[in-house]
Amino acid sequence: MTTKAETALTRGEQLSHFISHANQLVVPPAVRHEAKRALIDFLGVALGAVNDDAVNSVRQVAKKWNAAGDAQIFLSTTTTPALAALVNATMAHAADYDDTHPAGAGHPGGPCWSTALAMAQAHPVDEEQILRAFITGFEVMAKLGGGWVPGVGRNLQRRGFHPTSVVGRAGAAAVAAAILQLSEEQVRNALGAAATMMGGLQKSSGTHGKPFHAGKAAMDGILAAELAAENFVGAHHFYEADGWVKIFIQDGSAEIPPLDFGESWELLTNGYKLYASCRGTHASIETARKLYPQLQGRTITRISAKVHPMGMVNAGIMHPRTPLESKFSIPHCITLALSGYALTDTDFTQATVDDPRPRALLPLLDVEAVDGQSASSAFIDVWLDDGSVLHAHTDVYRGHAQNPLSDDELRAKFDALTVPVLGAARSAQLYDAALHFERPGSLTRITGLLAGDH
Repeated sequence: MTTKAETALTRGEQLSHFISHANQLVVPPAVRHEAKRALIDFLGVALGAVNDDAVNSVRQVAKKWNAAGDAQIFLSTTTTPALAALVNATMAHAADYDDTHPAGAGHPGGPCWSTALAMAQAHPVDEEQILRAFITGFEVMAKLGGGWVPGVGRNLQRRGFHPTSVVGRAGAAAVAAAILQLSEEQVRNALGAAATMMGGLQKSSGTHGKPFHAGKAAMDGILAAELAAENFVGAHHFYEADGWVKIFIQDGSAEIPPLDFGESWELLTNGYKLYASCRGTHASIETARKLYPQLQGRTITRISAKVHPMGMVNAGIMHPRTPLESKFSIPHCITLALSGYALTDTDFTQATVDDPRPRALLPLLDVEAVDGQSASSAFIDVWLDDGSVLHAHTDVYRGHAQNPLSDDELRAKFDALTVPVLGAARSAQLYDAALHFERPGSLTRITGLLAGDH
């Protein structure tokens, strides 16, 4: 819990105090369980994207640097923690199938878990310390980038910045600093170094640049903490009210959320995806899938969809040309769902993009961004040639914190992603190690299961 003495501290001091005391963090059982769910999802989505083109590029560059170290690039070589985290976090975000923070801080699992595992493989810490370090970094990233509208993350997106890339550096720096057990002064320097590297443009969506944001956030967070451990001095004022938020959102419209560490837990609001696309598409996909069973053998003449405005900001590509662009296209995701696609990771291929059935529906579709509509909702009407009109709506899509995936559903997603890569036995062992991560030896088990020269 945040004490009265701590609330008298500046925001920067609150952050450095929280991070430097990570090993004393009192973690409720529900938060601990959610941290392990985040690990399960992180490992699943990363392994599912091990052969993604963006991952191949980043992995090849990391290999060419030939940096020695004990940190495992998943199914590849070992290297220094910063490079391993760069590749693994890029891998986790490559399919846009990873976790999401509903208040706008982006995708915390990739930067924070990739940093925790990579750093732990190079430093003498146990599983309990690793778990606490991850939770610390997640809470830092989510609280810095959160705050419901007009909070920080959504304001960043409206101005063209990707929150995962911006606050992800601070989250990763917090994880790395906790594992290195930096002093409060060193943590302040690490956070200052992380802040001066903040950036990442939202318009990278639909290209390799967006998953690279998660990787670079992890890499830079580790770099910042390692610099601080070597007496690097960073600016200490970036996390105050007139700091980095004011620099990115210069009109002062963002309401900066409180750093109420220990009073509320951002991990308990984390979301996990059923669909391998931008979160802004999910309510529309789920709504369209409700209509599909009624459409077989019938001719559609018109489609109308109502969505949250931020959905079209983040996923408004009207005529996608590639699978990556399709993931950021509410219109195409709707027509794919109306054509029977489940929109999991295997449904975003060039053949799917070029399928004439959903393509033929695009000119019939009108998407309206409705001010005041819930971000978790969507409404779709479909007119048929016999004059009938079908309607469906979704109030809160599956995977949202208010409609969460069960442990069994998360396991099914994990299996679908990892069994084709690892085989059933190895996948089951990895799941068990993640589910019971606090057990001594779990890190060694995970590292061994993910070893190999890919």
